[in-house]
Amino acid sequence: MESSSAATAPPGTLTLPPGELAAKYGLSVSGARPSLVQYVRQLWGRRHFIVSYATARVSAQYTQARLGQLWQVLTPLLNAAVYYLIFGLLLGTDRGVDNFIAFLVTGVFVYTFTQSSVMAGVRAIAGNLGLVRALHFPRASLPIAQTLMQLQQLMMSMLVLFAIVLMTGEVPRPSWLLVVPALLLQSVFNAGLALVVARIGSKMTDLAQLMPFILRTWMYMSGVMYSISHVAAHAPYVVRLLLGLNPAAVYIDLMRFALIDSFTGDQLPPHVWPVALGWALVMGIGGFVYFWKAEERYGRG
Repeated sequence: MESSSAATAPPGTLTLPPGELAAKYGLSVSGARPSLVQYVRQLWGRRHFIVSYATARVSAQYTQARLGQLWQVLTPLLNAAVYYLIFGLLLGTDRGVDNFIAFLVTGVFVYTFTQSSVMAGVRAIAGNLGLVRALHFPRASLPIAQTLMQLQQLMMSMLVLFAIVLMTGEVPRPSWLLVVPALLLQSVFNAGLALVVARIGSKMTDLAQLMPFILRTWMYMSGVMYSISHVAAHAPYVVRLLLGLNPAAVYIDLMRFALIDSFTGDQLPPHVWPVALGWALVMGIGGFVYFWKAEERYGRG
């Protein structure tokens, strides 16, 4: 006895495999991953959403705090004050570092940008499952928007950073213009890293609890509170090479070189600009492709 579906179906329809049947009638799998080129086009088409989402999150982040948006500046400043007390006054890591206050504050502000981008990226998918499941849009929009959000906060904090650097005796020089390409490269690197941890965090929910320990260890290896070239001067070559290639340290050093007159090229790792560009391209492109490969799985299961 034939089923009702067989009775009403066109002749020969049920004899086709599902794949051929879909191809015959122009059907596609719901939620299927688009090609990489199509995905980039979709993402570009959502650029206004990404900017609006990031701006709205920045405005809403401190609405419950009495000091509001002022915490965007106070948080890295308080961290810098604590690090100065511990590492500058108690442990004496300021030895061999001219203008240690500007050196420290620059390191804290720049590293905080990467740290905040990573922490926001971990929760970009896992913390927005309702949005991911309700609407169809390229999921990479979320970690990229989170990175843009952190960049917007950093741009507000940079005014305070410039003021502190000026108060320590530095004067504006043409090298200050290097801040722009250094921040651009760091932003691309941060976005790629946010995409990587967003994919991992979408399945491994405990990553959000583990990441602060990883980031703290990374900070201690990045020369935020001390000069790598001074501390590791007598370390084995491999150690000095690894510390010099550390991407967080690279972007911090570039910012210090731009803003602090006493931080000269001798304190920079070899080929620092190609290294900074390489990290931005490897992490930016690699992180994007890595995230895209799991596009159809976000919000499921």
